[in-house]
Amino acid sequence: MKATRLAIPEVVLIEPQVFGDARGFFFESFNQKTFNEATGTNHQFVQDNHSRSSQGVLRGLHYQIQQPQGKLVRVARGKVWDVAVDIRKSSPTFGQWVGAELSEDNQHQLWVPPGFAHGFVVLSESADFLYKTTDYYAPEHERCIAWNDEALTISWPVSITPILSAKDQLGAALCDAEVFK
Repeated sequence: MKATRLAIPEVVLIEPQVFGDARGFFFESFNQKTFNEATGTNHQFVQDNHSRSSQGVLRGLHYQIQQPQGKLVRVARGKVWDVAVDIRKSSPTFGQWVGAELSEDNQHQLWVPPGFAHGFVVLSESADFLYKTTDYYAPEHERCIAWNDEALTISWPVSITPILSAKDQLGAALCDAEVFK
């Protein structure tokens, strides 16, 4: 497994070693010991999720203000642009973002640690996501920052009007959002 720290070093792009031939392929999608070594963390995952979204769906910058979740995200089918935004007020990278393309072809995974907002846009006809979380989903603690907040200047690779949920249409500006200390 190759781990690359992005411009915000806590966010890590993970590239598994893939073995394949004409019959198919194999890669180890998760190994706790290797993950801990690659990220320098000791998080335990408590929940696995699988979701599917259609082309043009843009999920805003979601996070849980209590029970913060770290997420290990990969795309099993399709292609997405995945984004993590540092929303830890005391961090030197507060309000900065990093993005990476995740796809079934590149098989990359993105580690989004607790204290970050996470969003994506689907670039293919549809995309199936598999992700592990370090805490359980708690809708009462979920918050959303506006995907198009001008203060963040995220370079979303979209040429059409994205498809947003009602929750994402009501996302707060970073300056008004409840963030981590």
